[in-house]
Amino acid sequence: MRVRRAAWAAGLLLAGVALSGCADVRYLTQAAGGQLDLLRRARPVEAALADPATPPEVRRKLRLASEVRAFAVAPEAAGGLGLPDHGSFLKFVDVGRPFVVWNVFSAPEFSVTLDTSCFPVAGCVGYQGYFSEAAAQAYAQERRAAGRDVSVGGVSAYSTLGYLNDPVLSTMLAYPDATLIRTVIHELAHPALYVPGDTVFNESYATAVEEEGMRRWLAAHGTPELREQDRLAQERQSGFEALLLGARAQLEALYARPDLTAQRRREEKAAVLADLNARYATLRAAWGGYAGYDAYFARGVNNASLGAVAAYAAMVPDFQALLARVDGHLPAFTEGARVCAQRPQTERAACLRGS
Repeated sequence: MRVRRAAWAAGLLLAGVALSGCADVRYLTQAAGGQLDLLRRARPVEAALADPATPPEVRRKLRLASEVRAFAVAPEAAGGLGLPDHGSFLKFVDVGRPFVVWNVFSAPEFSVTLDTSCFPVAGCVGYQGYFSEAAAQAYAQERRAAGRDVSVGGVSAYSTLGYLNDPVLSTMLAYPDATLIRTVIHELAHPALYVPGDTVFNESYATAVEEEGMRRWLAAHGTPELREQDRLAQERQSGFEALLLGARAQLEALYARPDLTAQRRREEKAAVLADLNARYATLRAAWGGYAGYDAYFARGVNNASLGAVAAYAAMVPDFQALLARVDGHLPAFTEGARVCAQRPQTERAACLRGS
């Protein structure tokens, strides 16, 4: 899956920690503590680049992240994207673990609609994020004991919406250059526009900026190798997501049938998931054995993991229609999207399309 799709809102919960008086204190305490630990250990990117102990590949990717950041916040007249500069990605922190946060998703036995938690600033989101994998697994076990389908996924990057100066994370550097470029642009887009409680709108906006930003980056700085790397990654991403969304739609239709007993639903559900695993094996073979999505299936696909894949980018075509109407001018695009965000949630897509 896309690196940031399980990532972006983790930081939004942290931004709301100080404002919440009714959410679980232990959860908010670990969230605040984890965020503060990252900020405390972060050091300027320039210092990491000058440090002879910094591995050459880390140094190279930090330079790339810095170049993409400069491109993203530079005015369009100067060849950039004109995104707001909130001081993020000027520091670097070695997280010291494979993921910065682990998100826990849960859903009912017969629904792919995620259970939600509501917070100030972020609104309602379909997971809880933990800086400790052990804490995430403990909460996941609580949800399983309550009879829910549960999925735990690692997060490599997130945005705090400009409330804090987000550092470049070592976990971001573990991915190929094309993914790193897209991640930096995507996360820098989130502070420009965020609507509490509307994940699809927020993710689709940032993805539309990411797509346009990557197109411009490749036009200005792309090499044949980088273009091919990005093309192949996006092709695999699309195939993988189509597979999951197809299974999710099958389950939605299954759960909507009033004629089935609970046992029959369980049997049909198991059949859909078994078929999904078989179709992934076929897709993986067509990719020449590429194993980049194996971890997703190794965790066990269920309602929660499929719910987490819900069409976060479903409104990207609507945003792209708006971008076309303003002739690709990103500040005007963001302002137009902000106007549409003031409409009721059910009317936002039509507003973006100009209808």
